[in-house]
Amino acid sequence: MDTERSTAGDGPAIAEQDTMALAEQRAAEGRTDDAPLGVPGRPLNRRSPYMVGLLGAFGVATTYAVVLLVSAAREVLILIGLALFLAIGLDPFVRRLGRVMSRGLAVLTVTVVMLGIVAGFLAAAIPPLVTQSTNLAHDLPSYISQLRDHSSFAGHLNEQYHIQSRVEQMISGDNGGNLVGGVLGAGQVVLGAFGSTGTVLVLTIYFLADLPRIRQLIYRMVPNSRRPRAMLIGDEMFAKVGAFVLGNLATSLIAGVGTFVWLEIFGVPYPLLLAILVALLDLVPIVGSTIGGIIVSLIALSVSVPVAIATAVFYVVFRLAEDYLLVPKIMGKAVEVPATVTFVAVLVGGAILGIVGALVAIPIAAAVRLLLQETVFPRLDRT
Repeated sequence: MDTERSTAGDGPAIAEQDTMALAEQRAAEGRTDDAPLGVPGRPLNRRSPYMVGLLGAFGVATTYAVVLLVSAAREVLILIGLALFLAIGLDPFVRRLGRVMSRGLAVLTVTVVMLGIVAGFLAAAIPPLVTQSTNLAHDLPSYISQLRDHSSFAGHLNEQYHIQSRVEQMISGDNGGNLVGGVLGAGQVVLGAFGSTGTVLVLTIYFLADLPRIRQLIYRMVPNSRRPRAMLIGDEMFAKVGAFVLGNLATSLIAGVGTFVWLEIFGVPYPLLLAILVALLDLVPIVGSTIGGIIVSLIALSVSVPVAIATAVFYVVFRLAEDYLLVPKIMGKAVEVPATVTFVAVLVGGAILGIVGALVAIPIAAAVRLLLQETVFPRLDRT
């Protein structure tokens, strides 16, 4: 009697052991040299109501998680995108040097040259910048007295637009803050800017060294039948980005040098400080040089009204020369975007990502235009 109960109780356990042994035997038989992990079984029925609901819920949850992740890492992603943008712009130099040396040595050479230019520029610019900034702080009371003088041109502007009260409000703050708080806030901004600049610089060097592997990874995600076509279009997009970066740096350098020479000729104060400001603002397409010209023209009012008017005319002429002579000559047809698309792209990019968005808007618009012309429009024309 007890033996029968024991045998009946052990029945499920013995059946389970037999089932696992049979599964292990089949797994050993299914392992071959061509498929060491076995051959995949039949796919699940994706049309079943359960699978449709499961995949739909998983897709919604994944999309929501990606949106939260992008929102939380927005600032870091902007720095990564900017570094990749600069790496693509510097890649033509690396490839040219790569014809006579290894890519690692070419990246090192470009990095050393780039850091040397930045260091030399800072060494030459910081002493006069400090001097001119000190002079600006010293002359600030006289500018304030000119604003209070209702008989002067600056006084009329102050009376009409309340410039002094707006400046005092910005310095004091809306919540009862003081100048010390403003200085501390400015210090935090400066430290944050230096930290972001260092991060972008390091990432640019890494991306520049690994750009061939990054390119291969991007193209590997395209189906094999369409991969050659994707390579041709992608390489053309990279070329447009590189041409824009190099051309934008060249035009900004010309804008800064032209500003410095003009201000030196007419004796406008703080020429180097304003030249650097104009060169940095000119990096932002369309609106950058205009804002820089307005600021310099207002500073030129401290010399005389005719000099300020002449300075404004100089920037109008320079803007026309930049749009119709410099940009076509330097960039050629590499970045071929209509004026309307350029303006809209800069506005949208600036609204989404600020200065960085306005900076990368034109090459992105050029890449999207190329993609539409080569893939979307021909397909629509055939339908």
